[in-house]
Parts: sequence; C-alpha cells; structure tokens
Amino acid sequence: MKTKTNSSKWILPIIIFSQFCCTSLWFAGNSIIDDLVLFFNLSTESLGYISSSVQFGFIIGTFTFAILTLSDRFSPSKVFFICAVFGAIFNLGILYSNNTISTLLFFRFLTGFSLAGIYPVGMKIAADHFEKGLGKSLSFLIAALVLGTAFPYLIQSFGFNIKWEAVIFTTSILALIGGFLVLIFVPNGPYQKLADKFDVSKILDVFKKSNFRSAAFGYFGHMWELYAFWTFVPILLMMHQEFHSVTLNIPLFSFIIIASGSISCVLGGFISNRFGVKKTAIWALTISGVCCFLSPIFFLVSATPLFIIFLIIWGMAVIADSPLFSTMVAQNCEVQSIGTALTIVNSIGYSLTIVSIQLLNYLITDDTIAPYAFIILAIGPIIGLLHLKKT
Repeated sequence: MKTKTNSSKWILPIIIFSQFCCTSLWFAGNSIIDDLVLFFNLSTESLGYISSSVQFGFIIGTFTFAILTLSDRFSPSKVFFICAVFGAIFNLGILYSNNTISTLLFFRFLTGFSLAGIYPVGMKIAADHFEKGLGKSLSFLIAALVLGTAFPYLIQSFGFNIKWEAVIFTTSILALIGGFLVLIFVPNGPYQKLADKFDVSKILDVFKKSNFRSAAFGYFGHMWELYAFWTFVPILLMMHQEFHSVTLNIPLFSFIIIASGSISCVLGGFISNRFGVKKTAIWALTISGVCCFLSPIFFLVSATPLFIIFLIIWGMAVIADSPLFSTMVAQNCEVQSIGTALTIVNSIGYSLTIVSIQLLNYLITDDTIAPYAFIILAIGPIIGLLHLKKT
C-alpha cells in the first residue's frame, strides 16, 4: 500500500511533463516556418497553410476520436502512447528532402491528427486519477501547454542559431519520451470506468445535460477569443511599435505575454479550490472580455510599459479559465463518457478558433479599423458568460 501511495505522487508530474513533451509537436512547424519556406522553395502564401494544417488535423482527429469513443473504450494511457509515437513519426516527415507544399501539409495534418489522442486524452487520464481537486490537476496540464506555445518565441528572442532540423528531431524525441513515460508509469486511474461497447450516440447524449451544455458553451466562448489573441500577440506588438515609433523585442514580449498564462492557469486551479470552479471561470472570462473592449484605448495610448502590462493581464485572463471549463465538462457527464466529452468539446472549440482568427485577420488589414478590431473577440466571453449564468 505504501508503494502505491508513493508512486501516485508522481502520477500528476509525469502526466504534466509528458503532455509538455508531446504537445511540443504542435508548434514545431511554426517555430521553423521561415526555414521551411527557404529550404523547400515555397511561396510566402504557404506560411498560413502550414500553420493551419495542424489545427485542421487536430479538429478532424478529435471529431474522429469522439465518434469512435476510443479513450472511453480502451486504456487512455495506451491511446496516448500510440498517438505520441505516430505524432513523432509524422513530425519527422518534415525532414524528407523532396517535400512539396502538399506533402508538408499532409505531414503537419497527420501530426495534428495524432495530437487529438494526446491533449484531450491527457486530460482524460488526469480525470481518471484525480476526482477531487481535478481543476487544480488540469490547471498544471494546461499550464504546460501554454509554456509549449510560448517557448518558440523565447528561442527566437535570443537569436540562437539552431538548425531547423534539430528542432524537428528534438520535438520528435520529446514526444517519444512523453509517450513511453505515460505507458510505463501511468496505469489506468482508480476512477476510470471503461465503456462496454462502441456508442456513437454519446456525442449527442452528453449535451442533453444542462450543466454540461453550460460548461461546453462557456468553453466555446473562451476558445473564440483564446487562439485569435495568441496568434495576433506579435501583430499587436508590431502595430504598437509602428503606430508609436518605438522599438520592441517582439519575440521576447510575445513569450512573456503568452507564457504569463501558465501562471494564471496554476493560480486559477488553487483559487477554484476555495471559491469554486464555475465562479473562478466566470471571473476569468469576465476579465478577458473587459480586456477585449479596452484594447483600443490601450492601443492608442503611447505609454509602451502600460500597453505591455495590459497585454500581460489579458494573456493571464484569456487562458486561466481553460482548465476550469475542462473540469466542468468532465464533472458533468457520465464517468464512462469523459474521454468522448472532452474530445468532442475540444473539436468544436478548435473549429471556432479558425473562424475568429480569419475574421480578425481580415479586420486588421484596414488601418482605420485595426485598433478596434480586437473588440470582436468579446463575442466569445459574452456568449460564454450568458450560458454560465443559466445554471
């Protein structure tokens, strides 16, 4: 019994580290995209396609996993491991010397598809092990993802002369390490209850519960804002730099602004233990929504330190509620449906990110509209709050 207790203390750190290792695949292509354009003689128009292909792969992957209810019918640790191995292999496909834009998009799509068995399944594994304090556990998991998102900007800010091939090798090796760690050291959780059979109706059934719908739509509103904000943080800094004729280390500040969200994820987890998951999520969503509305004021103010502080606050609020919504989703569905519920909610949420990113991308092309464009992101928090207030 003592051995089991001691080993259980390492479960969460192993899941967190493995999640960070495996989700590094997500941003491997983004961090070397300029090198890919030069090496494979691609057009500049290819940049957006390569960046989006992982997102599309993840969306299709999560939808497929949800339909097949894989993580609810099989050991999620084994699903995680298999997807980590395939993700590492598809990531290495970028090294193929005769790649074209089509094959690069194909490899990145498959990498994103593999991530569908890593990110939401990692949360499912945590839910199987931590019934109490799940919000705090998921907060650490998503904090690791946030750091993974921001890390390429930190590397870029110092101007390290790292060969792009090394980035691909490193991220693939990390993914394999993460997959093996989960397979070897993370058994099926004590709160796991596998589904007896394949049941596609679970996708619709989970939405029949009002508390689940409230959590899901809160998450959808959160996602409308999150990835659009993250994508355009460097653009916001560039716009401020040009508008006010100042010089900024844009990669470094991009890292600080995005990475600050890892701190708020952890803080949100602890705060939710005292004030409740739902109430804490409402606070975070409210703050980020207010930031959307205030963005034109801070953009037009010439004080750069004030602008940076505002973006850091926004960067913390915009992600703090993510683990909380995942917690509410997991807690408001049948135990044998947790994996499917998390996966389908992820799939819909990430689909919305493409719409908000493209809409914002269109709006900022007009110089007169650009300073006010980010108000459109407030649609997400408003819808999310309306649904959270219903229950």
